[in-house]
Amino acid sequence: MSQLIRTTMFLVVAFWAALSVTQPARAQQSADYKLSPGDSIKVQVYQQPDLTVEARVSESGSISYPLVGSVRLGGLSISEAEKSIANSLQKANILKQPQVNIVLLQVRGNQVSVLGQVQKPGRFPLEANNVRVSDMLAAAGGVTPSGDDILVLSGTRDSKPFRKSIDIPALFLGAQSKDDVLLAPGDTIFVDKAPMFYIYGEAQRPGPYKIERGMTVLQALAQGGGPTNRGSQNRLRLNRRAADGTVVQTEPRLTDPVQPGDVLFVRESLF
Repeated sequence: MSQLIRTTMFLVVAFWAALSVTQPARAQQSADYKLSPGDSIKVQVYQQPDLTVEARVSESGSISYPLVGSVRLGGLSISEAEKSIANSLQKANILKQPQVNIVLLQVRGNQVSVLGQVQKPGRFPLEANNVRVSDMLAAAGGVTPSGDDILVLSGTRDSKPFRKSIDIPALFLGAQSKDDVLLAPGDTIFVDKAPMFYIYGEAQRPGPYKIERGMTVLQALAQGGGPTNRGSQNRLRLNRRAADGTVVQTEPRLTDPVQPGDVLFVRESLF
């Protein structure tokens, strides 16, 4: 092998190694990610530093590239966009065999909003086409202790409004849930505050508490630490708002289910 060939191969290897240092997230980028308006990219051409450009994909899906002009990249994968710029340079007779590399600097076009009772609410990029609800919920840090067990996914599918309620615990139990659907750009995940009940009177820890699934009056009483030495679990009073808005007062059984907004009063023992 001639010295010239060895030198050329060394330069090529060094070039791509340098690129890998500047883009550690490249390996994490999915090959099928589609560029979208608002995305920021860096275009590099081997041995052509004057053609290095940082650009933002416009609302029309194009970028302005030196010596070529407008190049439409919206809707293309990273590799397809690299080929598109390379073809544009060839057609303009600027380079015969350009080696183009594109680094995705910031994703702004394909995003999903995660809102409500999550640890890190905000907008998150869809860097692949196979991101599911559980993936995005994990990216947001999961649900807060006061969050509900149900989330609402809304967006558009086939140009029609889309809305789906999803059981959160089921997403992470056992096999993949059928509700762990694929996300689309522009989707919104919302986790509401969990339904609450209130306990006061002769309870160890009076105050508001989250209603757990299938919770009974006895379990609700346990959430409040149980009765004090002066209280009795056999002398409970429950205030519950009826459908017409009136408050109905009853003496519940310990096995009765707790409903959102219930107010449980622990009365003093008779002895």
